[in-house]
Amino acid sequence: MTLTPDDLPSDLASALAALRAEREARRQAEAVAASAQAKLSDTEALIAHLQLMIEKLKREKYGQRSERTARLIEQMELQLEDLVTAASEDELAAAAAAAKIQSVRAFARKRPVRRPWPETIERERVVVEPPTACACCGGSRLSKLGEDVTETLEEIPRRFKLIETVREKFTCRDCEKITQPPAPFHVTPRGLIGPQLLATILFDKFGMHAPLNRQSARFKAEGIDLPLSTLADQVGHATFAVMPLFHVIERHVLAAERLHGDDTTIRILAKGKCATGRIWTYTRDDRPFAGPAPPAAIYYASSDRRGERPQKHLAGFAGILQCDCYSGFEPLFDPQRKEQPITPAFCYAHARRGFFELADIAKKARDGKKGKPISPIALEAVRRLDALFEIERAINGRSAAERYAVRQEKSKPLLDDMHAWLLRERDTLSRSSEVLKPINYMLRRWADFARFIDDGRICLSNNAAERALRGIALGRRNWTFAGSQRGADRAAVMLTLITTARLNDVDPKAWLADVLARIADLPASRLHELLPWDWKRLREADKAADQQAA
Repeated sequence: MTLTPDDLPSDLASALAALRAEREARRQAEAVAASAQAKLSDTEALIAHLQLMIEKLKREKYGQRSERTARLIEQMELQLEDLVTAASEDELAAAAAAAKIQSVRAFARKRPVRRPWPETIERERVVVEPPTACACCGGSRLSKLGEDVTETLEEIPRRFKLIETVREKFTCRDCEKITQPPAPFHVTPRGLIGPQLLATILFDKFGMHAPLNRQSARFKAEGIDLPLSTLADQVGHATFAVMPLFHVIERHVLAAERLHGDDTTIRILAKGKCATGRIWTYTRDDRPFAGPAPPAAIYYASSDRRGERPQKHLAGFAGILQCDCYSGFEPLFDPQRKEQPITPAFCYAHARRGFFELADIAKKARDGKKGKPISPIALEAVRRLDALFEIERAINGRSAAERYAVRQEKSKPLLDDMHAWLLRERDTLSRSSEVLKPINYMLRRWADFARFIDDGRICLSNNAAERALRGIALGRRNWTFAGSQRGADRAAVMLTLITTARLNDVDPKAWLADVLARIADLPASRLHELLPWDWKRLREADKAADQQAA
């Protein structure tokens, strides 16, 4: 119950009691809301599952019907994948909220009965070390009463095995109390899938762009029945588990002095049709100027390309942003911005592209007489830009001070000469000239294009961000679209982890497996140990110590 200003207590003790009551009521409301959201997500997943079963039954009864029906079933499978994953995430959120208050019971999803594993599968028995004394009275006269066995499906390259984690029960002959070691942490409910196999599923889906329905078919061909709904459930739990690590990487990226930013299209299923959304990336890579910070990339998903999206993403950033000339970035560069304004540095690769399209000799040769004539001005502009890129290749990886010195000596005269040349050529062109557009593209923003001359940290191109998006551009042919906005957000989280691992020369699958196995046992103060660069350093140190000991 919310107190009005007139009802506020006058003494400190009553005020403290009222504050505690308000806090308890708020926690109870949050727990109830989280439980309701989990129940709603579970209902939506059930409805989608039933609709999919109806369509499959119709297809079996009436025949193949049409290719459009087959595509509809595949689309429904992808939608079900997102709904089940979202339901798993909401269930965990409801459990976390209910744990803070005793009067609200957490919502638990009803899952299908697990089918028995094949008898031919390899099994490994891992027995947790039993207690040596009674936890109640400290007596040592323990007698085995029984055991609890958790079967975890784990992957060994090209073969599967079941790990039976046994927790033996003992009863005390002195006080008759039962003693049993605590259950080890499992990322997924009841330890259905081990961290190595779960990392493989995540990496195949988000790193190799293999949808879960295709992975399910592959598992079935190998003798393991893992339905789409089961895989989606596991992905939901894994995404929930790694979210703290995502936020740590996010803070690391946005703390950079300089970022690369770009976006690419992604189709998102919404109300029975696909809308064109966006995946945004902001990449921190200081290696070109020998910066000490490790590289990392953060991804975000949005349903459109409105300027408010990057403005929200970079609300707390105040460094240099290397990007194209997208108008949505411009409010970030406003000197009157409440936060410290971001400094723009535009990409020469984008500028060169406009000239190159008018000077593509190879394309002219392919088109023959039907092709447009080569523009001599565009050809000269490409030659001048290539001279600048040649200088950059020679100083890549040097310190910012060394890069600055070389640019002042070699690049600045070339850039000043190019600026004067572009101004002269623009005055001789008619308004209908095609080469006028790329010329104006650079001249209208010349100060921001020329900024790299006076700052050794700035790169000549935005290729770091474009490389981070290349996998999405290639992979979306496989998965076609994201099943929902939440599915796109989930992909952004996992892409952040996988791409950051790759930037640090870390095997994403091996790293993810170790993260999933350890993240629940690490306190927040040690979460940095799981970051790819620290993880790699610690592994190399352990390996060196082992070699030295041997």
